[in-house]
Formats: sequence, structure tokens, C-alpha cells
Amino acid sequence: MQLPGILLTGFSVFYALVFILTHFTHEFYVNQKVARVFGIVLMLCLAALQLQHFSYLSGYSAGVLSSWYLSVLILVAPSFYFYARPVLKAQDDFKLIHVLHFVPLALVFILKPQLTFTLAFIIGSLYLLWLLKTIYALRTHKGGFKNELILLTMVFIIAITVSIIALTMPFSQKLFYSFYASAIGIALFIVALVVSYQPKLSENVSEVAKQTYAVSTLSAIDCEAKLALLEELMKQDKLYQQSNLDRQTLASELDLSTHQLSELLNTKLGLGFSQYLRKLRIDAAKELLLLQPKVSVLSIGLEVGFSTQSNFYNAFKELVGTTPAKFRKV
Repeated sequence: MQLPGILLTGFSVFYALVFILTHFTHEFYVNQKVARVFGIVLMLCLAALQLQHFSYLSGYSAGVLSSWYLSVLILVAPSFYFYARPVLKAQDDFKLIHVLHFVPLALVFILKPQLTFTLAFIIGSLYLLWLLKTIYALRTHKGGFKNELILLTMVFIIAITVSIIALTMPFSQKLFYSFYASAIGIALFIVALVVSYQPKLSENVSEVAKQTYAVSTLSAIDCEAKLALLEELMKQDKLYQQSNLDRQTLASELDLSTHQLSELLNTKLGLGFSQYLRKLRIDAAKELLLLQPKVSVLSIGLEVGFSTQSNFYNAFKELVGTTPAKFRKV
């Protein structure tokens, strides 16, 4: 168990830094400044924990429970909360009262290390209950973000398992920290897999959250007429073929705001904007692959609106379950 833990600490530190540089950009967090900031803080905290785990498991340090380690451990839970809150509840704000979430950091300087460690996991468990409640509230829209829901559930299971073991400590500390380091590494690996298929994961889930918690923006809109116009734009004008088609452009074509477009797609079609567009392009690609057997797969991907070969292949495999080339041969 110790060797996998050491290996996964290396992966965790490397991936956390790469994730910060590539994922937490304005492109993936439009109007989500709080989520971006605390997402970066969360990744740095996990990387710091894993560095300490590596040092301990490799024999470079005799213990783990230093003041800075405990501070980072306590910081993980509120950082995750303020990262997830804008995404899962569409509340991207940080008020003065929210500073209270970080008051437990004072425990590091008041209590004994082992007691602080235990309280850190108790506090973390309370945040996990909030996560479970929030995921449950979004269940009615699960068709719109199936992959994201699976990710959140798996991360929740891993986190709650670690918390239970930490609070009961059924085996040696060395074995526990090997397990804890492995759990963090596995959780980050799951995130890496899902984000590779859904780079706009936070945006997709946030769209669903807005429809779950916000007042409807479609009360004065003829939804059926807008859906008919949307179908005309896509089937006759083939607007989806524009590789740079974004939410703002499509909303303008429908004479809607971007929020209204998002709600229309989520409530009437059960899809976020990115998912809707990807589905249209893949449906068109499937038809062209069979009708034009001599045209290259890449050319068809570009024709239906994908900007790169990798985006086309990933989306096709996700929605169809096979590659474009294999689909053509069937």
C-alpha cells in the first residue's frame, strides 16, 4: 500500500499544478471568479498535503502533524465549498460573513495536533453532507450532466470513506496515510478523466444549477416557438457547423438572453448548451460518415463544426461508444 501511495503523491502534485495552469482559465469559468480562486487554492492545498505525505512515506520526515500540515488540512474543506458553491448553487459571491468558514484554522494554535486532526475531518464531513444534499437537489436534471454527476458522487464516496477511516483509525498511521495519499491521487485521476471529456464541466453543471435554484426566465417566452426556430436554425441553416458558435451568438439568433437560452435547453431538452451543440454535430457526422465513405474522418469532423480532431474523436466516442472509423465500418 505504501508504494502506490508514494507514486500517487507524485502524480497528484504534478497534475494539480498542470490543472491550475490549463483548467482554471476565464474560458472555463465565465463569470465564476470565486470558483476560480478557490479552485486554485484547493489544488495547491492538495498538492501541499501530498508533498508532506510523500516525505513521510519515503522516510524523509518522522511525522505528519506539523502546524502547516494541519492548517492546510483544515483549509481543504472550505476551499472546496467555495469552489463548488458557485458551480453547484450558482452563487458566485464572497461576503465578509463567509470568513467564518476559515475560523477553524485557529484550532491549529489552540489544540493538540491529534485533536486538531480529528476535528479537521469532522468539519470536512459536515461539508461533505452539504455536497451530498446539493447533488441530491440537482438529481432531477441528471440527464443534462450525467458524467459530472458520476464524478461528484465518486469523489464524495472517496472523501467520506477517508473521513470515516480517519475518525476511527482502524490501522497504523503509516497505513492510513498511504491510503489517504492514494485516495487523493485516485480522486484527482477521476477528475482528470472526466475533464478530458468535459473541459467545460463547471460551466455545464452551473447551467443546471441556475435552473434548479433560480426563478424561471422563460415566463413571458413562447418556448415552443423558440424551439421551432432553434430547430430551423440547426436543421436548415446548419448553424452548428460554425466552429466558433457560442451561447451569446445563438441566443441573439433566437432573440433570447444567454440565461434564457440555457434554461430553454435544460428544461425542454435536458441538455446544456455545450452538450446540445455536441450532440447535433455528432448526429450530423454519423450521417455524413455513411453517406460519404471516401471523405476523411477529419474532414467530416471539421465540416460539422469541430475545431480539432481530438475534440471530434472524444465527443464521438463519448456519445456513440466507438470511434468514427469503426462506426463507418459497421
